[in-house]
Amino acid sequence: MNIAKHMEAIFLAVVAVIGATTFATAGAPPQRSAPGVAAATEAAMPVVVVSARRLSAAEKAQLPQ
Repeated sequence: MNIAKHMEAIFLAVVAVIGATTFATAGAPPQRSAPGVAAATEAAMPVVVVSARRLSAAEKAQLPQ
């Protein structure tokens, strides 16, 4: 029955702890990288280049279906 008497104080203590941990765990905003770094990460992305000619209607007709 002692907990029921102090429920408001327990609630306020929990809210205070949650508020404190929110500020304590909030990280600094992410730093922007240098302009040259962004270009380097984009260059590392694999690129597929397809260099083939299109089939004519006659060639498409000869393909097995």
